Amino acid sequence: MKIEGRNAVLELLKTDKDIDKIMLLKGAEGSLGRIFAMARQKNVRVQFADAKVLDKESETGRAQGVIAFVSEYEYADFSELCAPKEGARFVVVCDGVEDVHNLGSILRVAECAGADGVIIPKNKSAQVTGAVVRISEGAANHIKVARVPGVNYAVDELKKSGFWVYALEADGENIYDCDLTGDIALVVGGENSGVAALTKKKCDKVLSLPLKGKVNSLNASVALGIAAYEAVRQRK
Repeated sequence: MKIEGRNAVLELLKTDKDIDKIMLLKGAEGSLGRIFAMARQKNVRVQFADAKVLDKESETGRAQGVIAFVSEYEYADFSELCAPKEGARFVVVCDGVEDVHNLGSILRVAECAGADGVIIPKNKSAQVTGAVVRISEGAANHIKVARVPGVNYAVDELKKSGFWVYALEADGENIYDCDLTGDIALVVGGENSGVAALTKKKCDKVLSLPLKGKVNSLNASVALGIAAYEAVRQRK
């Protein structure tokens, strides 16, 4: 897998993940120079190349002068996210999020808000690719992502493990009236259909953000950001 972009590679170098090599633009300066220094410190092989070679290797067209070559993404075990821990647990469940930009943004929001992990289904969902890692600005390198056979299975298991599971959808209860201080899972729907009807029925509640304008919906990652930071506010 190729990890592209300065921030994504910098965050990768902060982890213990194995890196096969890093391709770096010749004459590296600034943040690229920092990447080179960190790579040398970790004994990661660095190959210098001109812009044309980097452009040819790039899968996103946004390499920003650096591409890291790593093994395929290693998903966490779902049971890790269900396990008891000290303090309140917080996970995010993606239901049919098929756009890599949305998944990358969701991973970034979840990591920044201190979530324990993100759960995605194996089918009908974007998976963690190099593009997702870049879009997440490297957050995918730090947060656990678990894959499950289906979202409804995840909801059932989370509830058995003591989580309160809330779907983020329109026409639900006002999120600001809900206690988010315990073990919670926030279910975020896909770009087109939102959270599936059966999944909403399985959730403990459907929570909504008050919309004051004329547009009747928010982007999935934006909605998650607002909801996640309401949980952060309540837990402080």
